[in-house]
Amino acid sequence: MQADEWSPTPVLLTVDLVILTLREGRLCVLLVERGEDPFQGMPALPGGFLNHSGEEILEAAHRELSEETALAVGWLHLEQLGTYGETGRDPRGRVVSVAHLAIVPGLPEPVAGTDAMDAGWISAEAVLSGEVELAFDHHRIVTDGIERARTKLEFSALATAFCGESFTIAELQQVYEAVWGTELDTRNFYRKVQAVKGFIIPAGPGRRSTGGRPARLYRAGPTAALFPPLIRPVPSAVEEDMKEKGE
Repeated sequence: MQADEWSPTPVLLTVDLVILTLREGRLCVLLVERGEDPFQGMPALPGGFLNHSGEEILEAAHRELSEETALAVGWLHLEQLGTYGETGRDPRGRVVSVAHLAIVPGLPEPVAGTDAMDAGWISAEAVLSGEVELAFDHHRIVTDGIERARTKLEFSALATAFCGESFTIAELQQVYEAVWGTELDTRNFYRKVQAVKGFIIPAGPGRRSTGGRPARLYRAGPTAALFPPLIRPVPSAVEEDMKEKGE
C-alpha cells in the first residue's frame, strides 16, 4: 500500500462515569436509563460523546455527569479508571471510552436529563451478580471500578470519609464490609485498624452502642496511606460457590 493511500480508521471517543457511594449501608453505583437507541430502556453508566474536538476529556466527563443526572458537582474528584475500546462494544461503530471513577459520601438523589429517561442509585451487588443487566460493556467497567474502590480501602484512609466526624470502630467496620461485600471478624478488624499508626485517633469519651456496651469514639487521623494495609480476606471456595448460586 502506498503511503498516500493510507487513511486512519474512524474512531469515536466517549466518556463513562462510575460514581460510587454508600446509601443505607450499601455500596451503590449511579446508573441512568437510556432514552434512545442503542439499548433504549436499559440501565447504563452516565456518559456520552465529546462535544467537539476542543473539549477536554475530563471536561466532558463533568459535563455528562451534570447533563444526565443533574449532579452539578464541579468539586467532585474524577480519576481515570481505564480505556475501553474493544471492537463491537458499541453497535454504532468503533467507539473508545475513557472511563472515570469517583467514590464520594453524601451524594444526593440524581435527576434524569438529556437522553436519559431515569437516573438513580443501584446496589453494586445487584450489578455485580448480573441481577441488573447493563448496556454496552458497562458491567465490565463497573466491575473494574468497584475493584479499584475496594483496593483503595486496603491502602488508603478513604473509609473514614464515609463516617461522621467522630465514629466507633464498629461503624468504620461497616464501611469496609459494605464496600468489600463481605463480613469481617470484629476482633481481627479492631486489631488491624489499631496497628496502622495515624489511621484513626481517639476523639473523646465513649458512647453506648445499640448493645448497651460503651464504645470508644475516634476520628480520622493524619495518615492518608495505610501501612500496613488492611488487606481484604480471601473468600473461600464454598463462599464463592454460594455467591454464584445466589444463596
